[in-house]
Amino acid sequence: MTNPIEQMLLASSAAPRFPPNSRYHNVPTAKLPQPDGRTITYLRRRFVPRPEDLALLRLYRVQEGDRLDNVAASLLGDPEVFWRIVDGNAVLRPDRLTETVGETIRITQPGTGNGLSSG
Repeated sequence: MTNPIEQMLLASSAAPRFPPNSRYHNVPTAKLPQPDGRTITYLRRRFVPRPEDLALLRLYRVQEGDRLDNVAASLLGDPEVFWRIVDGNAVLRPDRLTETVGETIRITQPGTGNGLSSG
């Protein structure tokens, strides 16, 4: 059985059709020819932007019971864009952002910003 993501990558010659709210939406693909004649299509590396290059929408203080998807849904209107919060805080483990009640996290949006303004 073929992997659905592999099928999607094979169907696209330029960029895969990830939805606009996906962190992989604008990541191009590349092709790797194999000795047996097959070609493997894969996503190129996604470079995570520096937090200071993202536009800061506001600061948010973590509340008891917060989950990152719920924070994204409440503040950004879409639970699937939690990765924007992760990018804006430069963490490797997304759950780290909501594990400490009272911690302040950055809510950012893609684009160029000085990262210093607050909302």
